[in-house]
Amino acid sequence: MQIYRRPFETKAWQNRICPAETMVKIHPDLTTSGAGEETSSPYLTTEKESFTIWMKSLVFNTNGCTVFNSKGRIIYRVDNYNSKSCREVYLMDLSGHVLFTLRRQKFGLFKTWEGYRSSSGTAESTSKLEYFRVKNKVFQISNKDSSSSYRVVAGSCRNDEQYCYKMVNRGASLAIEDNSGKLLAEVKRKQSRNGLKLGEDVLTMTVESQVDHSFIVGLVLANSLINCIL
Repeated sequence: MQIYRRPFETKAWQNRICPAETMVKIHPDLTTSGAGEETSSPYLTTEKESFTIWMKSLVFNTNGCTVFNSKGRIIYRVDNYNSKSCREVYLMDLSGHVLFTLRRQKFGLFKTWEGYRSSSGTAESTSKLEYFRVKNKVFQISNKDSSSSYRVVAGSCRNDEQYCYKMVNRGASLAIEDNSGKLLAEVKRKQSRNGLKLGEDVLTMTVESQVDHSFIVGLVLANSLINCIL
């Protein structure tokens, strides 16, 4: 039987999230937003920005991850309610609106993750107008000390254009580059202010200017799913 993995209704989800003091340990600058403050963030960076990725869900007893911006506000979350390495994963904002749906495909010996942008915030509204595809190399074996890379194809069916990117794992870090080799984003272990590295499940994601960070988070999720981390 298929396990229910869609986003909870907001009220039910809020009743099950981890306590605030747990999140403060991960991101010490976390503040609680008031009713009159900004509740959403633009996806396109205007300057180089840093984010914190906690490879845990805020819903108890579930797999997933949580993404904080530089001000400590939660901007993305993933909740795989009852299983790890699901065939379908949703990247959501804090309110549970689906931004990307990631689906695992298998073509012969190759496993591929495809991401589709949601048009209206639900999993059912995803279309193939905007997509990306990450293919796993079947004979590529990666570990903490090795280097591996994945080719990413992103495109839009509106104009039949495709763009190529590359994800490169170097030890515990991940670099995302465009087709010319320009660095777009980098993910690595987060360090405390005194230089100590935090747990392996706490990461820093640095995104360059004029880059869609929701797309970058989607690629980071795909990389984690390929490597059975998420």
